[in-house]
Amino acid sequence: MMKHMSHAKISRRAFLGTGATAAGALMIGIPLAAKPDAAQADGPVVFAPDAFLRIARDGAVTLIMPYVEMGQGTYTSVPMLIAEELEIDLGAVTVVHAPANDALYANPIMGDQETDGSLSMRAAWEPMRRAGATARQMLVAAAASVWGVDAASCRARDGAVVHVPTGRRIDYGDLVQRAATLPVPHDVPLKTGGFRLIGTPHRRLDSAAKVRGAAQYGIDVRLPGMKVAAVMASPVLGGRLAGLDDSAARKIGDVRDVLRIDDAVAVVADHWAAAKKGLDALVIAWDDGPNAGFSTKALFADLEAAASDVAVRGPSAGDVAAGFAGSAHTIEASYRLPMIAHAPMEPLNCTVHLHDGRCEVWVGTQAATRAQAAAAKAAGLPIEKVEVHNQYLGGSFGRRAESDNVTQAVLFARQVDHPLKIVWSREEDTQHDFYRPAYLNRLKAGLDASGRITSWAHRIVGPSPLTRWLPAAIRSDGLDPDAITSAVGPYAFETMQVEYVRRESPAYRSGFWRGVGTTHNAFVVDSFMDELAAAARIDPLAFRRMHLADDPRLRAVLDMAADKSGWGAPLPEGKAGERMGRGVSLLQDFGGTILAHVAEVAIDKWGSTRVTKVTSVVDCGKVINPDTVAAQIQGGAMFGISATLYGEITFANGRVEQGNFDSSPAVRMDQAPRITVHIIESGTVPFGVGEAGTSGIGPAVANAVFAATGKRLRHLPITPEALGG
Repeated sequence: MMKHMSHAKISRRAFLGTGATAAGALMIGIPLAAKPDAAQADGPVVFAPDAFLRIARDGAVTLIMPYVEMGQGTYTSVPMLIAEELEIDLGAVTVVHAPANDALYANPIMGDQETDGSLSMRAAWEPMRRAGATARQMLVAAAASVWGVDAASCRARDGAVVHVPTGRRIDYGDLVQRAATLPVPHDVPLKTGGFRLIGTPHRRLDSAAKVRGAAQYGIDVRLPGMKVAAVMASPVLGGRLAGLDDSAARKIGDVRDVLRIDDAVAVVADHWAAAKKGLDALVIAWDDGPNAGFSTKALFADLEAAASDVAVRGPSAGDVAAGFAGSAHTIEASYRLPMIAHAPMEPLNCTVHLHDGRCEVWVGTQAATRAQAAAAKAAGLPIEKVEVHNQYLGGSFGRRAESDNVTQAVLFARQVDHPLKIVWSREEDTQHDFYRPAYLNRLKAGLDASGRITSWAHRIVGPSPLTRWLPAAIRSDGLDPDAITSAVGPYAFETMQVEYVRRESPAYRSGFWRGVGTTHNAFVVDSFMDELAAAARIDPLAFRRMHLADDPRLRAVLDMAADKSGWGAPLPEGKAGERMGRGVSLLQDFGGTILAHVAEVAIDKWGSTRVTKVTSVVDCGKVINPDTVAAQIQGGAMFGISATLYGEITFANGRVEQGNFDSSPAVRMDQAPRITVHIIESGTVPFGVGEAGTSGIGPAVANAVFAATGKRLRHLPITPEALGG
């Protein structure tokens, strides 16, 4: 169940100090990690709390969730951690969106309040369990004091405390007032096994509301007196509005106003249909600015030229030159990856109401405090005068980590005296994205007489979204750790080097797309590994096994993938005229997750590729909800298949050439393959899952296409033209 709540202002010291009562509730704050710059003016360095657990007098348990739900299952898996340690049913936990507040809800890994990077479960694993365990211990102590017995003789069970020798029982709700008077214990022991919930499959807590249409996304927000606006921004980045004839738009029924800012125009109406009709009736003149001549062809020519620039050295081992000199064969290849749009099913939207010296924002965002800061700047208000009401996110994949739509909505809302909802059309969303950047990759490998790789070199050329997003993460010499992640894959080479040449373009905005580095490097590395296997005349899966890093988990995943996919067995017959192929990929990233995909494809006589079957094996460490893990791998693979077969953003005359799903398609239901996921559990901590399925599927499909056609594709998407159809 999701509901809005008012956000009381609580000082960090009060939040951390003791259990506290508020309307008869027991509230627990959980300290995570010390921040050197977090010293209060009146005290020493403090811990930044990240979780907020409330137990009411009626026994209701509420978790104020610091992470957002955008389809990945966070609003089920995180409550499982709380419920496990608190000894309650999963369904007893009510989840509400956290307000924007870095001091209380910062992701301990990233340092601010954001949900991305496949980090949520890694960040929540210990603190959320500790929240439940701390509350449990306080409730047990409260019950023991009521009965005048040793707390060691009491146990928490099913939302109550039981005195084991006598069977006496007190519900949690009847204990909260007494528990709130007790000091908060430190270093409460956590369960190390015997889990009731963790590791077992559970249905998503938010599914029922979504099926009924009761879950509220940003686009669903309705406020008294609210109007709706359709917008159009300059089609060229850096362009400006030069002229506007809005006479026809103002004559359309239910259109109320036409608003302007420097680089965009909005038509305000009583409902979206009228607003969009009014927008289409505008006659707009744009000053395209300095990027009017930008094109995809020019972009890749620029990356090719930059590939010879001085590079920053990344991971390296041994004497690479000597390794190549001693090789029996040397193979070189150049790979390129296109820009890709996020295209979440819910287009961007934002509702803003400026009133009484305050700014309220209703939006689905991955980064609430960044959205709050953007709104404050656009409104010209101090940050404490801005309140962000976060909503469910109808997909994001990194797009809703940005706040450009919030800034735009506030600038328009400043011109009216009523709540204003800004909704982007699909075309506006596609053509004004922060795209997964285009990359150029140059690779070189040496093979000895037995087919083993003796030396490996990988040079990566492209932008650095991380420099904009988190400058502190960039190495002093300019190395972007995200751009080079997975640049040698899960493989070990005696001599190797990775290099990075940062090359930005002012004509498009780059951002995170269900990951960045791994999404292009996994394709490049595992496609090149397939090339090398073919050159060595060794089975592709056996070739990978020859070069695995020293981690038994890698071999276990690869071996299971071979077994479950029927690797080496004859492929099923396709339709008449189809060529069939099978390909494999392997990655290790996202904190330690290992994933193998085996994809089967069919290529028809026109060169169209159809993915018919995917077998996936994943080891993501400790598994919290296996249903969520499987769904994430399946959904990620489907997202990645769409990108592999269709995903490409191209520019001409400074403008994006794609718009809706007719020109930027996704895999349809009748084209979707069966994706079977097998999970290997290892270790005691969870690793990331959300981005792995997407990153690994592209090379598996491309390698299967090679197996079917003998044609090696060094760029995406896989089109009939690329296959000679």
